[in-house]
Amino acid sequence: MAMNRTLKFLMASDVFYFTGFGLVAPIVAIFINGDIKGGTIFAAGLATTIFIIVKSLVQLPFSRFIDAHDNKMLWLKIGYGMIVINPFLYMMADHINYVYAAEVIHGFGSGLAFPAWLGLWSAHLDKGHESFEWSLYSTLVGIGSAITAAVGAAVAEFLGFQLAFCFVGITAFAGFLVLFFLEKKQEKPGKVDICQYHIKRKSVQNHSHNKRTI
Repeated sequence: MAMNRTLKFLMASDVFYFTGFGLVAPIVAIFINGDIKGGTIFAAGLATTIFIIVKSLVQLPFSRFIDAHDNKMLWLKIGYGMIVINPFLYMMADHINYVYAAEVIHGFGSGLAFPAWLGLWSAHLDKGHESFEWSLYSTLVGIGSAITAAVGAAVAEFLGFQLAFCFVGITAFAGFLVLFFLEKKQEKPGKVDICQYHIKRKSVQNHSHNKRTI
């Protein structure tokens, strides 16, 4: 089965994202508790809470907006651009308030990117292969995160947290750049309107069937 090209780019972008943040996910609490002024285990948990709350508050109303205006690629890039800032803010953080600010930006960017990504992904799922494509996505993201969890811990222990966050930033930025290749592919002649993908494909299939029966 040949997977839709748009799905491949969206998947690659997310693999870069989750692989990058998987580098530091297990060690962020240690970093906050030991290297940040005002940082405690409770503060690390609060930072995660801030991220989740901000993301949750933004994504639901924004999903209604983006469905109505259908400019998903633009907002996906804006959201991803905000996400990329997060690890570099951690590199500069010397007080817990900087960490909280980083998580607010991360949550807001995720609240913009997540509905846009889901909208694009859903529109391009290949009919009859939805379960496989979702499972392939989950498997690649899971394997990438699992591998980098150990790698990130090793980098932080032997080379320092700053280098670990730098790697996260570079990997997340690579995922951000993938989105521009996706848009370039969509701009080629003969492109298919994302939101009408399944409708148009069904129309083409019906037309081909009618021709065969004439």
